[in-house]
Amino acid sequence: MITLDNWSERMGEDMMLRDLRPTTQDSYESAVRQFLRWAKVEPEDLSEDAVRKYILYLREDKKLAARTINVAAYGLRFFFTYTLPREWPVFELLRVKVPETLPVVLTQKETRAVLSIIREPVSRMALTTIYGLGLRISEGIELKVEQMDSARQTVWIRGGKRSKDRAIPLPMPLLKRLRQYWKEVRPESSSPYIFLGPKSNKPLDKTGLQKTFSAARRESRLTKHPTVHTLRHSYATYLLEHGVSLRVIQEILGHKSLASTEVYLHVTQPAMVQVHDVVNRLMVDF
Repeated sequence: MITLDNWSERMGEDMMLRDLRPTTQDSYESAVRQFLRWAKVEPEDLSEDAVRKYILYLREDKKLAARTINVAAYGLRFFFTYTLPREWPVFELLRVKVPETLPVVLTQKETRAVLSIIREPVSRMALTTIYGLGLRISEGIELKVEQMDSARQTVWIRGGKRSKDRAIPLPMPLLKRLRQYWKEVRPESSSPYIFLGPKSNKPLDKTGLQKTFSAARRESRLTKHPTVHTLRHSYATYLLEHGVSLRVIQEILGHKSLASTEVYLHVTQPAMVQVHDVVNRLMVDF
């Protein structure tokens, strides 16, 4: 019997059997935990109506972002599909349209301005590496020495999103900075990770790194509102603006669909310059 005391362990096992990524497992468990706190009843006593009211509560009362509501919906769908099976039609309704917004992109100058403010060497080098390789934040903080292939000037990302391996070009200036960082900063440790958290053999904390970046952005007085993921967007946009094909960028970033990469077409400067030139000619005789 699934109870308030044992649901988390059982759901954790189900998610491992389903081979969900650790970050997805954490998100789903958190979503169900918050729902159970709201419902205040044993899992076996939950009803379909409770799920409906909870999602409406998140949407109408809490006014949460579409992505946040969808994560809650996905977590509950998993729980009531595998851990506490219920055939409820409500899960066919639980979809919130996510606004199609263009990514924030920083120029090289803006990126340099933000990163130069960060004095803590491990965080600064980690963020610089994320930018120089176009990594997801989880890939950056979990980067290991064994992934660096200096002979081929390549970084190997193992078991990335959807458990997909990929190769990323390793810029020589970045490799030189990493080697210098290793000599000056890297403590003696048996840990395989390049960027360690304070007083530990574990990788840097993701939330802590995000806060460090946000603080530097505020101090730089940048009018844009980038996140650590913006560094990845900026990397991809730079490649596209300098002639790298969308197909190659797709492989470097590890996108499943080319459509995910095509979004950068809308934020590249050369593309907009060309459009301005065309519309200027359009109106020349008016």
